[in-house]
Amino acid sequence: MRLLMFLIIVIPALEIGILILSGNTIGPIPTVLLIILTGVVGAWLAKKQGLETLRKAQQEMQFGQIPGMAIIDGLCILIGGVLLLTPGFITDTVGFLLLFPYSRNKFKPILLTTIRKMIDKNQITIIR
Repeated sequence: MRLLMFLIIVIPALEIGILILSGNTIGPIPTVLLIILTGVVGAWLAKKQGLETLRKAQQEMQFGQIPGMAIIDGLCILIGGVLLLTPGFITDTVGFLLLFPYSRNKFKPILLTTIRKMIDKNQITIIR
């Protein structure tokens, strides 16, 4: 609940503050254009990374393997893409970090630990 409160109240407030600061520093039109540019580049990058991850998952399944890490990559790409479509510089930064493979690999252990804890607490049910 605390995390949800943080995401709903604090992050948008910080985003608004940074957008106002950016508007005062570089001007409102460049700020809006920068937000649009990050959204377009982010959508393109998310599509590219998503298709590559889908190809990896299909390749792993052809060899009879479970595409576990490809699914985690896909989840990171999905979250990153959504964050890039959200206007703001903080969400754009986190979104880009989740889309680039090198930085995404730094987030995957955190995500895996979180998923394991949720499974242990019966917050996620795996149906086989």
